[in-house]
Order: sequence, then C-alpha cells, then structure tokens
Amino acid sequence: MAAMIMQPLARGNSMKSKWVDGRPMKKVAGAFIKPNDRLTSFERLEIYNRQYWFRLKDCFYEDYPGLRAILGDRRFERLACAYLDRYPSQSFTLRNLGRHLVKFLEAEPRWIASHRKLAMDMARLEWAHVEAFDNEAKPPLKTDDLLGLNPARIRLKLQPYVTLLKLQHEVDDFLIQVKHGAGLRGEASNARGQKHKRLRTRLTQRLKRGSVYLAVHRHRDSVYYKRLEAGQFHLLSALQANATLEKAFIKLAKLEPVNFNLGAQIKQWFEDWASLGWFCSLE
Repeated sequence: MAAMIMQPLARGNSMKSKWVDGRPMKKVAGAFIKPNDRLTSFERLEIYNRQYWFRLKDCFYEDYPGLRAILGDRRFERLACAYLDRYPSQSFTLRNLGRHLVKFLEAEPRWIASHRKLAMDMARLEWAHVEAFDNEAKPPLKTDDLLGLNPARIRLKLQPYVTLLKLQHEVDDFLIQVKHGAGLRGEASNARGQKHKRLRTRLTQRLKRGSVYLAVHRHRDSVYYKRLEAGQFHLLSALQANATLEKAFIKLAKLEPVNFNLGAQIKQWFEDWASLGWFCSLE
C-alpha cells in the first residue's frame, strides 16, 4: 500500500481526488506520515508528490539530452510528461526511468512526428548509453579459451552492457557534441537559450543520413560508441542471437563479397573484441 501512496501523480497534480483501497487519500496518508504544527499529513504528502515529479523530469532530461536537442525544449517537455504519465517509475532506481521510451515512441510517434526516424535513432542510442554505463559485467572471455574447441558447438555471449545498433543517422557524433557543447540543463537565461537553439540548429543541419553500425560499450568505466563495418555488425548480431560460431561464420560468408583474407580479418576482429572484454567467458 505504501508504494501506491507514494506513486507521484502526473505533473505533480493535486492528490485530493485520489483513492487507495476505497479510502480517500487524506485518510490513508495519516497512517504513514505524521503531521506537524504547520502541515497535515496529507499536505506533507502533496509536497513530496510535487517534488518527486520534478525529480523524475530532471532525471529524464539528464538521460536524453540528444533527444531534447533534436525536439527542442517545448516539444521535449510535452513528450516527457506524456511518457511519465504512461510509464511512471516502478523501480527502486531512477536509472530505469527511460527503459520503455523506445516502445512508447513506436506506439505513439506523434510526439516526434517531424523528426521521427532521427528521434528514434537518438532514443535508442541514449538508452544504450544508460545500459553501457552500469549494466552487469560478467567474467570476460580470453581468446585462448577457444583453442581446440569445435566451432559448431561454441555459442558466445556478449556482455550485458554491450548494445548493437543499426542507425539511419550519425547520431553518435551528434550526441557527443551535444554532451560536450550544449549543456542542455535548463537555465532561465534567454541569452543561453538562444545559444542552445543556434547550436541545435547547426548540429541538426550537419547530421548525415546513411546506415551506421554501432556498438555501445563500456571500457575502463567509460562509455564508448564504436563504429562497426557491416560484416562485423552482422557477425556480432548472429552471435547475440545465440548462433554458434560456425553458423555465424556461414552467415557472414554469404553476406560478404569473395574475400580470401576473410579468415585473417575475423581473427583480428575477435582479438580486438576480446581485448575490450565484449564476450563472456564460456559456461
């Protein structure tokens, strides 16, 4: 019941009309919160409700500066409120606040109508950034662990913090520039707002369209966006889909043009990926 009471209302609205288990919120609040000489239990709960709503929005802004840069402050504000209405925080950590955003935008694209494909690319990249930042890291594979094993029986698993993305815009470079140059946390200064608007316009004008294959990962406690060749992406995607090494290689050979150095290339790829710790040790 406590979780139901502490669930903030959308936009920090009044809780007067809210009921819990058939009882008005005013009565229920008294069982959990003590009044003081200035405020009733219910009034103290309303203050918490409003402040927590603003905290949720602030976290959402911090996690999606690139999407905010693409949409602009006003449209992003409307998107944030609509999303948090539909998917309020249900986790003990606000780290998971945006986990449903891509699904939400796919179901309700009107919030990003004029920049749909670009905004979807950015939303996917920014959630991958969250995953890369603090998702689980399992013991890594060493290349020598594969020696003498049958490729038809080996199934390699990527680390939980690694996300593979096929994007339609070069949003990785865009997001890096936004994070380093825009400082999009809201300030009241009109001059600063105009500066952000000019920067946003300049960045979006330079965005290039075209397939971008990307691995979003963590290395030595920092998040990186690593560009991949098409063949690398397809090979890693096959492994991530639980294909054996043998089947992944066969799929790659069908996609790649005739290349007598393919074996040497694959060997180099695996050495690089293993050095970054992308694969989990074999079970």
